[in-house]
Amino acid sequence: MLLRYLMDRKSWIIFYLLSLSFVDLLIWIDNGIAVQAVSLLYLNVLLILALVIFLGWRFHVEMQYSRALADLTVTMDDDWMIALPTPQYHHEEAANQLLRTAGQWTLRRLSEVQAVQAVEKDYVASWVHEVKAPLTAMKLTIDAERGNPVMRKMELDWLRMHLLIDQQLYISRLPSLEADYVLEQTGIQQLAAMEVRELASWCVEKNIAVEFEGEEVIATTDRKWCRFILRQLLTNAVKYSPEGGMIVLSTDMTPQGHVRLTVRDEGAGIAAHDLPRIFDRGFTGENGRMQNAATGLGLYLAQTIALKIGISLGATSELHAGTEMEMIFHTVNTFERRGHLVGGEPDDAAQNRASSTTSS
Repeated sequence: MLLRYLMDRKSWIIFYLLSLSFVDLLIWIDNGIAVQAVSLLYLNVLLILALVIFLGWRFHVEMQYSRALADLTVTMDDDWMIALPTPQYHHEEAANQLLRTAGQWTLRRLSEVQAVQAVEKDYVASWVHEVKAPLTAMKLTIDAERGNPVMRKMELDWLRMHLLIDQQLYISRLPSLEADYVLEQTGIQQLAAMEVRELASWCVEKNIAVEFEGEEVIATTDRKWCRFILRQLLTNAVKYSPEGGMIVLSTDMTPQGHVRLTVRDEGAGIAAHDLPRIFDRGFTGENGRMQNAATGLGLYLAQTIALKIGISLGATSELHAGTEMEMIFHTVNTFERRGHLVGGEPDDAAQNRASSTTSS
């Protein structure tokens, strides 16, 4: 900081030294001024020492404002405009005024954007609820005419629309997840079975068998949000499984004592270079690009929700050998462990996900 200050004041320092040199030159060439060289040198040393002392004092005084701003940058919070350092000079007061004006302008713009987003969110939620009514009517018609082959084909298209609209509904609810979070003990295989029944028509269409392994295990989680995560994993498993394939859902306990659910399919698998990116927003990978049906949102939303409700997701896969998705339920949800996160994940969640990715 001292070097930067001296660089900012280099024009003053150069002017002072040039002035001192000019005075020395005048004294040297003016025969009417009789000054010994030693005395002239002594005078120069005193004046340069005075300059150093003066610069040190000005550095201490003038940099107080800059140091206060730097400290505020580190500890900035919502009331940072009130915490701006007290100015001593006009340029510091101007800087404060600029910062306050910029902050107020940003708050106004943020308020406008939030208002627009609130309107859009309400519109999307209203649209989703309105669309659900004709979808429900379509489902009743399909159930009444289940023996008709055309209706069976229509049921598959209905299911795909239902999944997309339901996904959009969860996206609109995501910002309020913390307020909509209810912990309860529930059977994980029971939740998985509910989602398998939702996808039954799709599985029948592709002649895919679903098998459960292991005993029923009880985990403390939110049923609704947990089912959404399961739905994304199962949807991907069905989508990328071959005709006549099998999906295996198994439950067990990790060495740390956490409940684990594994969803294993017999699909084309995920390339090693794609595996670390499958939870990124908008990432579809080679399989998604070949099918032209992937949005890159399913696993991203599942991961986003999982991190919030204390579930860690992991994946292992090999090309042409299927994919295995893993859900690990932690005993304490993330909302209660905000102070024990590593990069936004529970400590053991980060370790488990890292180890699962490494093993691939």
